[in-house]
Amino acid sequence: ALARGKVLFEPGDDVHTTYFPCQRTMVSLLIVTRDGREVEAATIGRESAVGGIVSEGHKPAFGRAVVQVPGSAFVIATSHLEAAKLGSTRFGDLFSRYADALLAQMMQGVACNALHSVEERCARWLLATHDRAGDHLIQLTQESLAEMLGVQRTTVSAVTSALAARGLIKTLRGRVEILDRKGLERVACECYEAVEDHFARLLPEVDI
Repeated sequence: ALARGKVLFEPGDDVHTTYFPCQRTMVSLLIVTRDGREVEAATIGRESAVGGIVSEGHKPAFGRAVVQVPGSAFVIATSHLEAAKLGSTRFGDLFSRYADALLAQMMQGVACNALHSVEERCARWLLATHDRAGDHLIQLTQESLAEMLGVQRTTVSAVTSALAARGLIKTLRGRVEILDRKGLERVACECYEAVEDHFARLLPEVDI
């Protein structure tokens, strides 16, 4: 099992292992600055895998991969994955389409971080996590959420308190419970729907 906070790889590491998160397990791909700050670039759940998915071969990692929601995962040597891609046109096409979906998620994230409020982005992140974790109760600290959104912890505290006051979520120690998903969808920016719709068009056979 993958514990919360486990680092799967760091920037510059040679990636020799691919992780396929199972059920509620979720991994964040983080960009780390020279002064140690980090911000989430993509969220990976049971719909895909981490490590050697986009690159061909053992390329060095650009970011940090950290387990956000603990759970199990299938693990395979990246070399075996590459052999499977080469041996099956259909398999290779699947990962090619996923690479497009991952790029779209990152591109939409750039626009989201620049144009939308922290409250909108927080609602989007909670919805995406709920999709992948499949549970209304998400193991999440305010510190972790602040790191994912690239903002101060006090800002996240104010935003989550506002969402809780409207009956959308309930904040617990180290956890957030989603009470009103439809309400969160109304708060979230357009980025949530845009990314999910694009993924569904590219990979209709994969259920998030």
